[in-house]
Amino acid sequence: MTNIEVLLTEITGLDRQELEHWITHEFVRPDVHDGEYVFHEIDVARVRLIKDLRDDMKVEEGSIPIVLSLLDQLYEMRRRMNDLCEAINTTTPDDIRKRLAEHLANHAS
Repeated sequence: MTNIEVLLTEITGLDRQELEHWITHEFVRPDVHDGEYVFHEIDVARVRLIKDLRDDMKVEEGSIPIVLSLLDQLYEMRRRMNDLCEAINTTTPDDIRKRLAEHLANHAS
């Protein structure tokens, strides 16, 4: 976990005002403990992503929430797909798993 002061020193070119703006607009959602923001590893990664979107990829401020929403949806679908694969691997007989793998291999492209 990281506080706002440490985060501001770790990420070059990030200032408090823009970070607080991102928090206010819920681009990033750190926890609050004793009136202080607490950033978990996932929050720090999201701050870096937002900064990269803005600075390196030149994504306009108004488009950032859309990009973040799409990425969140993508990660959620990946998580659900991993859960599905785990369920198939742990509950499905070998012959059915083999048929599924063959079917997927034949339809990959």
